[in-house]
Amino acid sequence: MEKMDISIIIPAYNESERILPTLEKIDRYMEKEYDSFEIIIVDDGSKDDTVEILEKFIKKYSKMLLLKHKVNSGKGAAIKTGVMASKGELILFSDADLSTPIEELKKLNKAISDGYDISIASRGLKDSNIVIPQPFHRRLAGKIFPLLVRLIVLKDFRDTQCGFKLFTKEAGLFLFSNLQTESFAFDVEILYRAVKNNLKVKEVPVKWINSDVSKVNIFTDPIKMFISLFKIRKIST
Repeated sequence: MEKMDISIIIPAYNESERILPTLEKIDRYMEKEYDSFEIIIVDDGSKDDTVEILEKFIKKYSKMLLLKHKVNSGKGAAIKTGVMASKGELILFSDADLSTPIEELKKLNKAISDGYDISIASRGLKDSNIVIPQPFHRRLAGKIFPLLVRLIVLKDFRDTQCGFKLFTKEAGLFLFSNLQTESFAFDVEILYRAVKNNLKVKEVPVKWINSDVSKVNIFTDPIKMFISLFKIRKIST
């Protein structure tokens, strides 16, 4: 099988209003920067017309693939589905809102070229460029959760939750094949197991533009994520 440079995984849940502009931006960028790539969209049981819109749209793009979950299973589960179907030597996952612009991939790719197995976009470093910040209540949650992560599971990362991460093929398939956390806290499990298995991880400051649409429930999801941290700490590597 001919080698493919990179696979981009995009989880989608009720994304009918913004998924197409995101895919168009990614496709334009990748066509300029990479010889071979694929864009894998994983619909995680959307209840709107996301699937219908995507099925019509991707007919024009030979490098796009749509995978579907019959029921909503969680962001981690959606990304796992995409990763395990990927063919690229590199694997990127990106949120559907492109809060981290696709152009920031160049920074993450530099870290991989420097010998890292994984590079993760970060909003928490000194050189991170927060163009449009989140509302106050989300910024507060965004400060508390990383603190809990450092106290309970991982001490070395300022931002585990930014939805823009790049893996070598070997690291991505290894980590996601055994993923147990299907919820928003899956990033913590991935990084926890990466560190435990001596994979090299680079946290990279990026440009970030808040989207006013979020799938995170500010009242219930932080509690679920907090509980998940203790479960992750018990996971064998």
